[in-house]
Amino acid sequence: MKNINNYLAQVLNVPTEQVNNCSLHYEVKKIPKNQFLLQYGEICRYVFFVEKGLLKMYSIDKNGKEHIIQFAPENWLISDRTSIYFNEQSVYYIEAVEDSEVLFLHPDFFNKLVSQFPDSLERRDILLQKHVKSLQDRINSLLGETAEERYLKFIKMYPDLLLRVPQWMIASYLGITPESLSRVRKELARKNFVVD
Repeated sequence: MKNINNYLAQVLNVPTEQVNNCSLHYEVKKIPKNQFLLQYGEICRYVFFVEKGLLKMYSIDKNGKEHIIQFAPENWLISDRTSIYFNEQSVYYIEAVEDSEVLFLHPDFFNKLVSQFPDSLERRDILLQKHVKSLQDRINSLLGETAEERYLKFIKMYPDLLLRVPQWMIASYLGITPESLSRVRKELARKNFVVD
């Protein structure tokens, strides 16, 4: 479990010699492509850490259209926080985009870390604030930025996903049609084309 061990040591400040002990507080599962980890109407019971592979979280509107909220490649956490912390039915799906290896972290995983390693408290709080900031930035982006600006932010946030997910998924995440995304990409290619 190289990625989770690095994450615990580098991001959450768990002493390197102690990271293996944390495995008592999570389960590791292989999730095949297209399998759900969470479906609409279920209560989310875990925070998911992606050791290997790729997950997506999305909702489906009344017309059957998918709206991707988040991608989670390697070293990312993903969960329906509203469902897990308020014991409410989820309005989201979490699904494997690729064959994945996922750690199922129990809800009290981070609290146990803090009780065992008090130095990780500040790091955990910073992570939470970064998550809130990311959500606020995403809302602001969807409300006020052009499709091109949103696409450039997507590339910065998920630099390796362009070759891993189909164009319609990227369009769904950006809140535009695949046709609009094609136009954005063509326009960016035209702007960046340099003749020697």
